[in-house]
Amino acid sequence: MPRDRLQTLGAMIGQGVIPVFYDPDPQVCIAVIQACANGGAKCVEFTNRGDFAAQVFADVSRHFARVDPTVILGAGSIVDAPTAALYIASGANFVVGPMLNAEVATLCNRRMIPYSPGCGTATEIGDAQALGVEIVKMFPGGAVGGPEFVKAVLGPMPWTKIMPTGGVEPDEVSLRAWFGAGIVACGMGSGLITKALLEARDYAGIETRVRATLDLTHRIRGV
Repeated sequence: MPRDRLQTLGAMIGQGVIPVFYDPDPQVCIAVIQACANGGAKCVEFTNRGDFAAQVFADVSRHFARVDPTVILGAGSIVDAPTAALYIASGANFVVGPMLNAEVATLCNRRMIPYSPGCGTATEIGDAQALGVEIVKMFPGGAVGGPEFVKAVLGPMPWTKIMPTGGVEPDEVSLRAWFGAGIVACGMGSGLITKALLEARDYAGIETRVRATLDLTHRIRGV
């Protein structure tokens, strides 16, 4: 269901850790996303991977619109405007990409949907902000400089809101380093929703792991 752009941004920042997930089976996606929501992570990024991923997303989005409309679904790995439009039409409340695309930014601005493109330099971050981006995705987080890159950017650009994906682990050392550097949120995929938990269909375990990670994040942030 459509949400206010500021409400979505506030939910992303407040949550702090955004689970990043994809599976070709809609029922698995529904179970995992519900487990994340039960663990406190109501904002979840569904990655655009694999054949018919958009149809899977539409099925999942339709389910939560009916059963649990408090869940905020975003679409990730979006590289072009037609794909972004497809996901927005299917209920995506935010759009994330591995790189900056001006056409995607324009589309999202027109629909008042938050867009977080992947940026790896100060110039890319500045270009994204000029296109109306509020939260930039630092990608790949570990490879482009880690927490030290965040600190370096925030020195001359303190208004910047950074959300790294890649290189952030669900442990105190990693989370303290990243949030201490000044990020507002982070995306977390297989480090949070592990292969072992998925293969075992251990949705209670996913819920427990998500809750523990959010609790740790909130303690570190003092919220």
